[in-house]
Amino acid sequence: MKRALLLSLAASLPVTAAGQALKVLDDKRLPFSLQLPADWYGFQAEDGAQGVSVVSAQKPPATLMRFLFLDKGGKNADLGTEFRNFEAGVKATGGTLRLIGGKNSAYGGVRGAERVYALKHAEGELRMRVWFGNGAKNLYSFQVTDSAARFAKSDALFKRVLGTVRFR
Repeated sequence: MKRALLLSLAASLPVTAAGQALKVLDDKRLPFSLQLPADWYGFQAEDGAQGVSVVSAQKPPATLMRFLFLDKGGKNADLGTEFRNFEAGVKATGGTLRLIGGKNSAYGGVRGAERVYALKHAEGELRMRVWFGNGAKNLYSFQVTDSAARFAKSDALFKRVLGTVRFR
């Protein structure tokens, strides 16, 4: 997922009290719209991925949500291959993934598959839910990452956000 899409989310996601109200993000540069937690911060991962990344706090520990896309160039994506590539990428950075569960799922009318992982790394363990969606023009990668202790709460919020996704 190359080519950065620069989005200035910090201005559009104001800091508020600890509520979890959602705010619409309808940026025409994105192939989707969605609602994000209103009190979260935009995050630039510097990995060249196109899309939107937000964090729940400016400093760790923080929940991370990413909503990324890649033009498929007219090809059909194989989601099994995408998951294998994702898992290999994590391993290459020194992390260890353990699959907790997975299922086929669709959001906003786009079919895909999601998996939940435990991710062990040098500083501890995290939980992740990763969804790959196979759209007409784009491959989508939506994910939430958090500590094991906070994951149930952040995953529930992530599912709420996924329910607001509308593809163009």
